[in-house]
This record gives sequence, C-alpha cells and structure tokens, in this order.
Amino acid sequence: MTSHSAGIGLQIAIESSWYCVITMNSSFCLCRLGGPGAPFYFCSIPLHYHLFMDTARHYIFLGPPGSGKGTQAKELANILGIPHVSTGEIFRDNIARGTELGKKVDELLKAGRLVSDDVTNAVVSNRLKQTDAARGVILDGFPRSLPQAEYLATLSVDVLVVLIELPDDEAVQRISGRRTCSQCGAIYHIEYKPASKSGVCDTCGGELKQRNDETEEVIRGRLSIYHKQTEPLIKFYTSSGQLIRVNGLPPIYEVTAQMWALLKL
Repeated sequence: MTSHSAGIGLQIAIESSWYCVITMNSSFCLCRLGGPGAPFYFCSIPLHYHLFMDTARHYIFLGPPGSGKGTQAKELANILGIPHVSTGEIFRDNIARGTELGKKVDELLKAGRLVSDDVTNAVVSNRLKQTDAARGVILDGFPRSLPQAEYLATLSVDVLVVLIELPDDEAVQRISGRRTCSQCGAIYHIEYKPASKSGVCDTCGGELKQRNDETEEVIRGRLSIYHKQTEPLIKFYTSSGQLIRVNGLPPIYEVTAQMWALLKL
C-alpha cells in the first residue's frame, strides 16, 4: 500500500482499485468501477466500512415476488463492481456443460426433487473461493432455508442482508397487472404502463396476454411459500444484526436511494 497527498487534510491510501480518503471528521471510499482508466466515485462511509479494502462483503437480497429485489441487486452489483451470483444460473450452466454437478442436478430436477442443501452449499462455497469474489458478491437465490443460512455462517464470511418489504396486495397488483406481447415479448402493465390500445402491443400489434404464472391465484401461492421460507431467515439475520429493511413501495429510484442511505454507501 502507498500513500499520496490529495490536497490539504486528505491522504489517499491506495489498495488495488479501492481507495480510502480520511479527513479530520469523516472518511470516504474512492472506488474505481472497472479497470485502469475507469472513472472514480466518492462514497461517504463510516470508519467501520473500511472492511471494503481488506475483506469481502457478501450481500443477500430478500423480498417477495414483485418487490424489485432483482433490480436492486443488479444495481448494487454494478455500482460496487462485484459479481451477481445466482445459484439457479450456476446449476443451469453446469447442466448445459454436462459437468458432474450438472448431471446430478439434472437428475434431481427431472425426478421432481429439489436440489439438496448439501449440493447447494457446496456450489456456493466453491463460488465464493473464486478470484472475482475477493471483494464480495451479490447472492441471488441463496440462502433459501435456515440450514443454508447456518451453513453460510460457518464460512466466516461477512454478510449483509437487504430485505425489501412489500405488502402482499401490492405484490399481487404489480404482477397480475402485467401483460406480455405474444409476438415480440414486450411487457406492459394495465395500470403502470398500459398499451395505447387495450390488449394490443404498441410495437408490433401483437396480442397482449396475461402469463399463466402471473394470475392472482398463482401469485398468492408464491407469496405463501415465500413467507414460509423467509420468516426464519428474517429472524435469523435480525438477531445477528445483519439485516436492514427497505420500503419497497416507492418508485425504483427512491427504493435505491433508501438502500444507499441504509448501507451508508
């Protein structure tokens, strides 16, 4: 690590692509999003957030269907320049490549069985050891159960959980109101993004339909499963002080701003 002057009262400690700028009363993280030559950004952070320089921080997003957790997870991954790791994508990639793991997962899925915690835990553990995870990852689809969360805790990794809260009725309204073009795949919403002509795609004139998995009955079922699976995780991470709560009702950009403030980024 080297040190360079950055003006009166500022010292920049250079550590890879992360920088720490310390003043008399506060500290900042100066991060480069990308490789050499990429722009730098200042983020005001408390001193205990200097762990970004030396240790990985992994983020877990929880939230009901329609809460926008996927959107916010990808936004955070882009801003921090860390991988967005989806266990589902890892499984699909291994199946496509015909690996031993892929064959095992494919057999389980074809038999209508869930991938066991042992297999999923091993996949995640291996992924976190890869070089691009050195500064942390966004975990998508893991943990889904209390045993998985307890296993993650045994890895002695730093974890922060973002819970995006949304009332069930709002989740139902957001998802059941979607309409998809049967020809070009464009997505509309009967309230938030209606087509100029009801039932007709503005782009290609195709018929707009509601997907079978976006009916109110199906969504209510998904929400019931979500609450059953997630409540133990919420209690687990609340008790360990690793969970922050974000109101998912406002527009996307307001939810993002809320999250930044709570994460102190």
